[in-house]
Amino acid sequence: MARGAKIIVAGGGIGGLSAALGLATRGCRVTVLEQADAFGEIGAGIQIGPNAFHAMDWLGVGEAARRKAVYIDKLVMMDGMSGEEIAHIPVDEPFRKRFRNPYAVIHRADLHGVLLDACRARSDIALVTRARVVGYANDRAGASVRTEKGDAYAGDAVIGCDGIRSRIREQVTGGDAIRLSGHVAYRAVLPIEKMPEDLRWNAATLWAGPKCHMVHYPLQGWKTFNLVATFQTEVDAVGVSEAGTREEILSRFGNVVQRARKLLEVPTEWRRWVLGDREPIENWTDGRVTLLGDAAHPTHQYFAQGACMAMEDAVCLADKFDKTNGDLDAAFQAYQHDRIIRAYRVVLSSRMLGRVYHAEGVERKIRNSVLGAKTPEEFYDGLQWLYGGNGLTP
Repeated sequence: MARGAKIIVAGGGIGGLSAALGLATRGCRVTVLEQADAFGEIGAGIQIGPNAFHAMDWLGVGEAARRKAVYIDKLVMMDGMSGEEIAHIPVDEPFRKRFRNPYAVIHRADLHGVLLDACRARSDIALVTRARVVGYANDRAGASVRTEKGDAYAGDAVIGCDGIRSRIREQVTGGDAIRLSGHVAYRAVLPIEKMPEDLRWNAATLWAGPKCHMVHYPLQGWKTFNLVATFQTEVDAVGVSEAGTREEILSRFGNVVQRARKLLEVPTEWRRWVLGDREPIENWTDGRVTLLGDAAHPTHQYFAQGACMAMEDAVCLADKFDKTNGDLDAAFQAYQHDRIIRAYRVVLSSRMLGRVYHAEGVERKIRNSVLGAKTPEEFYDGLQWLYGGNGLTP
């Protein structure tokens, strides 16, 4: 089965397209099923660390993605109460030399578009829309999925890339609940002329406040700025791309300095996400079906690694398929063995970062003291496990 295996990918987001591309380059014929009317991506900006560029280079889309990215000078944490800088991490030449790739920011739709173009250019990848997968079945020949419309797609294996609400995961696990975080993220993209001049920094900047924080950075060749404002509240369901209100967001940042808070007064339209993740599980695979990306390890945004982890998954899965000479059962087990600890380290670390960003009282003072004393080299040492490769991307 090393050449010509037929793979069904459920989900056409960044993870699904990366999986399709990786497997196709290893000789598979791939069908990608997307629930929406067209392939596309919602959201705004995302941050791309060196590990993501490692994965994109392996998938053959690194240069195309680089042309869409903005290369920032540093990562900055500001104290939203005092307006003073807590710490910064330079991501200039010493950073690039150490981790062999840059740190950049990119519009999510631009990154998705790069992957989509690469998939469309291949005759061994079929892209199908209006196909919401609702379940799967294993059989002697491999595995199949059924869609909400009643269509069936059969192959040698199925990859569940259908996000945090994955129907594939629900069947693999028997049903495990989404873990609510109590955190709500508001997102907006501002034209450059609407961005206050004194905040037009070439940096991914985070303003940390009590039970809230906000992030901004340039996008799309400095034509726009990405803005994300997150706060803690009581919620009872995870929501995606709901309409947000100016009144709610301003009410949650009343203790933040005016220099930062004034930015929240600019957007005329907000999109609102209620954030959640899932508890780690020890197995992603059922027969010829396995999980990838948010279906396997949904995470909060605080480590800026959701899309990065999905692309790493895709590289690892394709590499294991190649190294097992197309033995899908062996490839799936080797893939999840290599990915589970690393991916869930990101999930759990992201939870902890939420607490760090939202610290108040004595915790805030400790955070500022500890982070403010670190040198760039000490920050780099702490990020080595994440950006250094460690053999996780061939």
